[in-house]
Amino acid sequence: MTLNLCILTPNRIVLDSEVKEIILSTNSGKIGVLPNHAPIATAIDTGILRIRLNDQWLTIALMGGFARMDNNEITILVNDAEKGSDIDPQEVQQALEIAEANLRKAEGKIQIIEANLALRQARTRVEAINTIS
Repeated sequence: MTLNLCILTPNRIVLDSEVKEIILSTNSGKIGVLPNHAPIATAIDTGILRIRLNDQWLTIALMGGFARMDNNEITILVNDAEKGSDIDPQEVQQALEIAEANLRKAEGKIQIIEANLALRQARTRVEAINTIS
């Protein structure tokens, strides 16, 4: 038995596939979803989505959104998503260094919040390329 997983951003369909299992980062922690999971709607935190396709795992960096699961169908709506295999390691390392520097020099509440968000997103992208498949 499988799950039908659809990951959508405002600009594109990231993935539309049958999968065996997912591990999703929600605002209240990670949850695993197997076929016949109870219906649920949840907020998604910036973090890693792990997807099991047969015997291999796919890693996707998710940048916050929502998920709905019902009748073995999972729809994930996120601000942005990137497959770990599509992320350029040099570019993401540079983005991480810039985000860390911006946080150090941030002044005021809004700049600190924005810098922390950019740092979380950069760290999530690094984690996506470093996660063993």
